[in-house]
Amino acid sequence: MSSTFNSSNSLYDFVVKDGNGVKGIVDSGLKEVPERYIQPPHLQINKLDSSTHILPPIDLSKLNGPEHDQVVDQIVSASETLGFFQVVNHGVSIELLESLKDAAHTFFNLPPENKAIYLSGVSPSPTVRYGTSFAPEKEKSLEWKDYISMIYNNDEQALQYWPDQCKEVALEYVKLSSKIVRDLVEILIGELGVKLEESKIDGLLGRRVVNMNYYPACPNPELTVGVGRHSDIGAITVLLQDGIGGLYVKVEQDNDSENEEWLEIPPIHGALVINIGDALQILSNGKYKSAEHRVRTTNTQSRVSVPIFTLPQPTERIEPLPEVVKKDGLARYREIVFQDYMKNFFGNVHGGKKSLDFARINAA
Repeated sequence: MSSTFNSSNSLYDFVVKDGNGVKGIVDSGLKEVPERYIQPPHLQINKLDSSTHILPPIDLSKLNGPEHDQVVDQIVSASETLGFFQVVNHGVSIELLESLKDAAHTFFNLPPENKAIYLSGVSPSPTVRYGTSFAPEKEKSLEWKDYISMIYNNDEQALQYWPDQCKEVALEYVKLSSKIVRDLVEILIGELGVKLEESKIDGLLGRRVVNMNYYPACPNPELTVGVGRHSDIGAITVLLQDGIGGLYVKVEQDNDSENEEWLEIPPIHGALVINIGDALQILSNGKYKSAEHRVRTTNTQSRVSVPIFTLPQPTERIEPLPEVVKKDGLARYREIVFQDYMKNFFGNVHGGKKSLDFARINAA
C-alpha cells in the first residue's frame, strides 16, 4: 500500500487520472482512509447528531382520485419546507428499480481499464463521463465516490454511447421519471398561481442527466463523506437509493443558527426520493426550497444510488416568475442564463447552497 501511494500526487494520479477511482484503492487492500480523503471535523457526518425523517412517502396514484387536493398539499408543503420527499406508486416498477441497482454494481465492478475509457478527454462521447469525487482538481479533501454520468439527448445517442452494462435500464428510467417530474412541476407552478406555456416548461425541463453513483465500503466512514454538502442546480432531482442509507438533508433555519439540524432520509423499498433544485427556488422567488444535502459512507458494504437531474436548457433564462414577484413585492433573484449558473456551480467545490449566491439579489 505504502509503495503504491507514497505521496498525495501518486494517490491522485491512481484514483483520478488513471481512472481507478475510490474502488481501486479499496480493492488494493486499503485498511484506513488516506489523508487526502479526511474531511475537516466540521464537515464530517456524525450519525448521532441527526434524526430520521419520519413523514410517510407520498402516494402519487392518489392524484387521480378523490384525495387529489390532499396529495397536492403534501407535495407543496414538502417543497416549501425541507425540499425533499419520497414518493410511491410513481409508475416505475420495482423490477426496473432493482435492475438499475444491479446495473450500477455491474458497471463499477468492471476492471478499471473498462471504466477508464469513459474518462473526460477520452470518452467516445461528451455526453458520457466516468469520474470520482466532485471537483478533484480543486478539492482539498476528496469525496468517497465514483460515478458514471450520462446526458440524455435522444435514444439513438444513448444506445450508441452509454455503457452496455446500464444503457437500456437507464434509458427506461429517464423516460419514466420524466413524467413524474413534469407532473410535479406543473403542480408546483400551478400552486404559485401561474400558468406557463408548454414551451417554457419544455425549456425548464429540457435537459436530463442520469448518474450512477458508487460509494465503496469505507474503513473509517466517520472521517470522510460520500458527497459533500450542496444543493442540486436543476429543477427537480429524482433519486433511487438502495437499502443501505446515508442520505442527509439539512433543515432550513429562519435564522443563522449554528445549531444545524440534519435529517436522514431512510431508504423505503420501492420509493423514489424527490428533491427541489435551485432553478425551482429561483423561479418561485424562494417559496420552494432547494434542499441542501450530503451523503455519508458506510463500512459494511458498497452503496449505489441513481439520480436523474432535470435541468433547464443551457440557453434558458431563469428568473423569479413575474406573478410571484408582484405578490411578494420584490425579486430575491436576478435573471440568469442557466449555462452561466452551471459554469459557476461546476467551477467550485461543494459549499452548501452558496451556488444560489450567483443569482441572489442582496437586500440593501
